[in-house]
Amino acid sequence: MTKKSDITRRDFINGMALSLAAGTTFSPLEILAMQTNAAGEYYPPGLTGLRGSHVGSFEVAHAVSRVGKKYPSPANLTDDVYDLVVVGGGISGLAAAKFYKDRVGRDAKILILDNHDDFGGHAKRNEFNVDGKTLVGYGGSQSIDGPKNHSVVSKKLLIDIGIDVQRFYDFYDQDFNSEHGLSEALYFDKNKYGVDRVLPNPLGGFLGDPDESALSEENFRQMPISREAQDAFMMLFQGGTDFLDGKSIEEKSELLRNVSYEQFLQEYVDVPAELTDLLRDQIAPLFGVGWDALSALQAAEFQHLGTWDLGLEAGSMLGSDEPYIFHFPDGNAGIARALVRDLIPTALPGDSMESLAMERAHYGELDRRSNAARIRLNSTAVDVRHTPDEKRVDVTYVRGGDVHRVRANHAVLACDNNVIPHICPEVPATQVEAINYGVKCPVVVGNVAIRNWRAFADMGYSSFYSPGDVLFKLMGLDFPVSMGDYKFSANPDEPIVVQGWYCPTVPNQGLKAREQYVAGRRILYEQSFDDFEASIYTQFDGMLGPGGFDAERDIAAITINRWPHGYAYEYSEIGTPADWGRENGPHLEGRKQVGRISIANADAAGYAYVNGAIDAADWAVSEQIEIG
Repeated sequence: MTKKSDITRRDFINGMALSLAAGTTFSPLEILAMQTNAAGEYYPPGLTGLRGSHVGSFEVAHAVSRVGKKYPSPANLTDDVYDLVVVGGGISGLAAAKFYKDRVGRDAKILILDNHDDFGGHAKRNEFNVDGKTLVGYGGSQSIDGPKNHSVVSKKLLIDIGIDVQRFYDFYDQDFNSEHGLSEALYFDKNKYGVDRVLPNPLGGFLGDPDESALSEENFRQMPISREAQDAFMMLFQGGTDFLDGKSIEEKSELLRNVSYEQFLQEYVDVPAELTDLLRDQIAPLFGVGWDALSALQAAEFQHLGTWDLGLEAGSMLGSDEPYIFHFPDGNAGIARALVRDLIPTALPGDSMESLAMERAHYGELDRRSNAARIRLNSTAVDVRHTPDEKRVDVTYVRGGDVHRVRANHAVLACDNNVIPHICPEVPATQVEAINYGVKCPVVVGNVAIRNWRAFADMGYSSFYSPGDVLFKLMGLDFPVSMGDYKFSANPDEPIVVQGWYCPTVPNQGLKAREQYVAGRRILYEQSFDDFEASIYTQFDGMLGPGGFDAERDIAAITINRWPHGYAYEYSEIGTPADWGRENGPHLEGRKQVGRISIANADAAGYAYVNGAIDAADWAVSEQIEIG
């Protein structure tokens, strides 16, 4: 029998009901009720339950894109005329506003519209209060990855908004796991494997680095899989075999590009399907699908099992000499908050990088008429087009069921790329086709606030990879970051946030990655918070029960950050042309300027990382400033 919690949560929606009622709109009072806490204060970071693509954030967009609903534009302007209107308040949209302000002048009138109830887009901040302690988690965009390799523009922006990435060497406790004797675990669940069993993970982290302490034969023999699969698993770690011996590097690359890693292991390495099934979802938190839909060449670039001796070079991600430590307590929401502070200082007081961790944003300051730059939340753009004389751009948007129209000298579309053809009728057909090639992958970042992490400490694990029938394929303790007044939970008896990653995949049905993304999105919209909660309770009890964890007693709150349109599309699936990537591919055609309208998002960069979003904002603003 599934345990039911007594934690406070807001479960406003059933995904299927909302997907069927795509055209539903909510009254301003209904929306306000969804966004305020028990005290009636508008403070979105403190809300729990289903967040991310939350109730009220997607219904209007779905009505436009799915059923072609039209919202007549008001005959008269309902607001001022702006120098720039930005559609989308994520990092790319906020960066575009910052770039424009810096290059045109601080008095430039800028309006940022966003369909969510909070700024930051996927860079979402989650807060909890557990037994009097404030906990902060990230709800999407996780870290500043490899900042040394960022563009000059991206590096400068971070500096300009007060972020010194070198300070993370002080903030991030790189010795946390070793000091507490923690390593990575492999969790076999009872539903799939017939027993709940936790063992040291020979795969190490999800990028596949072997954990030497887990490579004993005894550990492999305890795995609830067949002897054949155990033997094959051990064989893969022995190395020394070129499974494509006799082929040139060029022949190997071409072969690996056109088969899945799963197929490579089965057909060229002779690994049983039982083992490839175990390995399949190890990469899912990074790409949104498993190894059945990603190329073997991608696996070789990550130096995964069976590819070590093929003679191929590792990819740039593994070649970085920087540790993965550039992480605010709320992930890249820290960057979004720094941008908001720069644009609207009264909305986020403070002047130091450290104060970003705990400073409380004042949402009432975001859209004051006296601001040069304004952020208007809960506002979904439904039509963006040039005025008849082509000297300005009109933007029609829906807020609280009412339709508004603003005008600007320039517009930057920093929203979901796939919605652009539905709201901007002036985009040429060839560009629409290019935009539609890139399909964003659905992903869920779950934050579970627990009253202590004693079970983790007693079992000796900080994270778990779960290949079975569970919600979170990857789950673990929050990053050990302390900044300013925010102190990470260094004591196992203190509250902490546990993060879990879920990607709704449809494996082993012959579907390409983009096809799985579409199917997974439907799955995600059909899941309610109750579905997530029940799965979390079952997984936590089965996984951490041996350490004395009791989900009903120890879970204090749950926030599910649901992103049906999550990561920007990257060219990693089977059969992708060799020359497609950040510098070449359909996204270049898809991001072309349309007069006084430019496109800025990670989709336009073909790169699902924060520096891609920043670089795209720079291109878009540069295009518009050139017009004058």
